[in-house]
Amino acid sequence: MLDIRFSRALQVMLFLALAAEDGSTALSSAQLARGLRANPSLVRKLLVPLTNEGLVVCTKGRAGGARLGRPADRITLAEIYRCAVGDKPLWACSPKAEQVCLVTAHAAEYFAALTAEAEQAVLASLGDRTLAESVGELRSLDAEPDQ
Repeated sequence: MLDIRFSRALQVMLFLALAAEDGSTALSSAQLARGLRANPSLVRKLLVPLTNEGLVVCTKGRAGGARLGRPADRITLAEIYRCAVGDKPLWACSPKAEQVCLVTAHAAEYFAALTAEAEQAVLASLGDRTLAESVGELRSLDAEPDQ
């Protein structure tokens, strides 16, 4: 099954970055949920790890909501990724099978190393990109003529 936690968390962070640029105070979970076409309770669950890491600040109450915890140019996509997926590996290896051949004897070990290498590459790529740069990329895409 495809994991969409990172893409959802990134969208939330992009909404918050745009709100910060526009001078908005905070966005409610209902406002964020409308943008995601999701339930506000899902948004609140996405916000928990982002808040725990200081990427987002949430204020409770009627006038409360979520806002960026620091400037968008100081938040990397790798940080958002780590918050969204936690310690869950990029891929999961199938359960160990009876070791009857070269493949079954070493598949789990091989796949674990392959997963670690791919995860390092993903984090390196995301670590080089900030939330502010991502907003800029979205603006560039918006400025391109429809094809």
